[in-house]
Amino acid sequence: MNYLEFEKPLAEIEGKAEELRALARKNEEMNVDKEAAALDKKAAEILKDLYKNLDPWRKCQVARHPDRPHCKDYIEALFTEFTTLAGDRNFADDHAVMGGIARFNDQPVVVIGHEKGHDTKTRIERNFGMARPEGYRKAIRLMDIAHRFGLPVVTLVDTPGAYPGKGAEERGQSEAIARATQKCLEIGVPLISIIIGEGGSGGAVAFATANRLAMLEHSIYSVISPEGCASILWKDAEKMREAAEALRLTAQDLLKLGVIDRIVPEPLGGAQRGRQEAIAAVGKAIDSMLKELSGKKPAELIKDRRQKFLEMGMKSLAA
Repeated sequence: MNYLEFEKPLAEIEGKAEELRALARKNEEMNVDKEAAALDKKAAEILKDLYKNLDPWRKCQVARHPDRPHCKDYIEALFTEFTTLAGDRNFADDHAVMGGIARFNDQPVVVIGHEKGHDTKTRIERNFGMARPEGYRKAIRLMDIAHRFGLPVVTLVDTPGAYPGKGAEERGQSEAIARATQKCLEIGVPLISIIIGEGGSGGAVAFATANRLAMLEHSIYSVISPEGCASILWKDAEKMREAAEALRLTAQDLLKLGVIDRIVPEPLGGAQRGRQEAIAAVGKAIDSMLKELSGKKPAELIKDRRQKFLEMGMKSLAA
């Protein structure tokens, strides 16, 4: 288990409980059940207290936790017959974006998502989930296929933002993101999106301009990272806590603003502490949102999607 900075008190208690059990495994005559159970109870109380009311900066940390389920985990658990479709038919295949045709509850769909990787090797291969232009052009190609064959599109968003490198800019990063966002608004099939970790900047919007948009309870969605915002506004990246508060990037804030449609609950301690439970909750949300959109005609889906984005923020203004 990787512990976050604010979870240090929890790490100490759980560490002591594990030490006791390790000693008992070495010495079969030693009985530590009572002591270990007491530590477990105290750890559960600390965990509940820590996650009872997380501030925005702590939610950022949880959203970025390396042990959270990633796009690949969700696809493997929730979709069957997944067939990868690679490349943008122009430059290359971007491994930060994975997508293809699959079945969800036996219904054919197109699934697209950002993949961060789970260890050093795969994180480098996946570029930490930061897509290049060819990744967005691959997504456009997949959405065209979905539109042509009448397949719903499911996107799983988890990116700190689009890759800002020199090569990406030379190959038209901003244009690719804009085209992907435009394609989201044009396709005449149900488009649903779930932010499973970070939803950073236009790199997330390019996948999340959907008929239905959900967020995991401790995920974040913002035009810029708190560190980037602090660097621009205060010339000091250490003011990221203040920036996180000001950005209103939590699922709870965005639901009030009308930016998202629902919050998917996470297990106590975050998705990283109950991976299967979190994945099952996402599957339930996907199923529910697809059913809400089933039977709608292409023109109606496009109109509803556009209207949804025109009305964003109006809830808070009316209140």
